[in-house]
Amino acid sequence: MPRLFTALEIPRNAAMSLSLLRGGLPGARWIDVENYHITLRFIGDVDWRTADEIIDRLDRIERPEFQLQLSGTGAFGSKKPHSVWAGVSIAPEMFALQAEIERICQRIGLPSDPRKFTPHVTLARLRSSRVEDVVEYLSGRGNFVTAPFTVSRFVLLSSRDSVGGGPYLTEEVFPLHEERSNLASNEEHPASSVW
Repeated sequence: MPRLFTALEIPRNAAMSLSLLRGGLPGARWIDVENYHITLRFIGDVDWRTADEIIDRLDRIERPEFQLQLSGTGAFGSKKPHSVWAGVSIAPEMFALQAEIERICQRIGLPSDPRKFTPHVTLARLRSSRVEDVVEYLSGRGNFVTAPFTVSRFVLLSSRDSVGGGPYLTEEVFPLHEERSNLASNEEHPASSVW
């Protein structure tokens, strides 16, 4: 069984902006643009029955669409950096969605995720990069920001055994719902009433 995780996809325009951050850091193995994502919950290797149960429960999630923006850069591993990332704006809806997915996983019997949810997009994995090089790389890219985008779904992705960074396969797609205010205004002015 492949490793599973839930994630938010990065739209093409934002992914192209992220791709401009590639390069200029010795020892970096850059993530392919099509593999950019924001991990919501790492699930890991599970059997098919558990995978089916997870999919069934995730399919019942009723959450609204929300806006996100990518901004800033950083690194994990202060004394021995192991990856660089782009930051994600704080969106309460994203944290609520992640918390619900975490509760579902725990109810199914999966151990709780030991890491605190820190939304980010991994840009590169680092091998023997010097702290000074990472600091220099980040200092020139701290003002990175994308235009806001709408998150209208989350996905269940799988990865094969590899060193990390893809390729990822979309196993299932779970739509989020349009804001009620948008739906109400559409009902007041239906498209069919236009002459």
